[in-house]
Amino acid sequence: MNDLEIIYDLLIVGAGPAGLTAALYASRGGLSVLLVEKAYPGGQLWLSDSIENYPGFAKGVQSNLLASEMEAQARHFGAEFLTAEATAIKKNNSVIELETDGGSLKGRSLIIASGARQRQQGAEGERELTGKGVSYCAVCDGPLFRDKRVAVIGGGNTACEEAVFLTAFASEVFLIHRRDRLRAVKALRERVKSESKIKLMLDKRVSKIKGTEKVEQIVFDDSSSLDVEGVFIFVGLDPNTDFAKGFTPDEKGFIITNPDMATEVAGVFAAGDCRYGSLRQVVTACSEGAIAAENARHYIEKMKGTAYDR
Repeated sequence: MNDLEIIYDLLIVGAGPAGLTAALYASRGGLSVLLVEKAYPGGQLWLSDSIENYPGFAKGVQSNLLASEMEAQARHFGAEFLTAEATAIKKNNSVIELETDGGSLKGRSLIIASGARQRQQGAEGERELTGKGVSYCAVCDGPLFRDKRVAVIGGGNTACEEAVFLTAFASEVFLIHRRDRLRAVKALRERVKSESKIKLMLDKRVSKIKGTEKVEQIVFDDSSSLDVEGVFIFVGLDPNTDFAKGFTPDEKGFIITNPDMATEVAGVFAAGDCRYGSLRQVVTACSEGAIAAENARHYIEKMKGTAYDR
């Protein structure tokens, strides 16, 4: 792709719930919008089977359906989509330049909604056995472990949700947490306890994942071991913000904003899992995307001299 001379009102990096909602609100509000996504619209929605706590769906909603409908809604109101990976951000006077692996894009404002990825646990052998039994996505890889013993490492909501999901395939699911109690919400803790296939292992730290061509065993820091064929790791998130260095990140790379989702750089906003302080839920990502879009629109209108006082 050659450098594009067109200047969009709003560039959005990331097509997860935050980015898709921002695209919806901004395009519906009359802005020209280009949403840049390196993979496919939906973000981490594609990493889960269903969502039980999204308002309006008493029995939950299929994650892939929600992702597809969000994309279709944004497109309906005129948002454009580009498959590319953001690599750097520069601001040149009132124009923001977004560098991608396919060329340079220009916008009057920018929303960083690039999300986050599952963090590595750091056990010996984890990196070498990733894709050979070590996974960070139960929905993607769970069916590969039908009638097999698997371990889930983590104690938060995601770990518990994925452990429950894996009971549909695995013969046994060992939920391993380094503390003496799970951090998940009460409903998920009770769900875990009600599943006969889930074996809870607290106060245990995995120090090594062993196997030759595939996972065979995990070893704990007390030298005890457990034979499993799959290890699913859910120990937190790292933000996808390497391209946004210098845009007020915290020490872990999350983007710092004010309540309007604005960064310290005029015209640059952030929303969703990449933002410091985000609750990291689909419903709050959507809320943050809407707030960021509305404030980006107000910023653009002030720039054009068409803004009304709020």
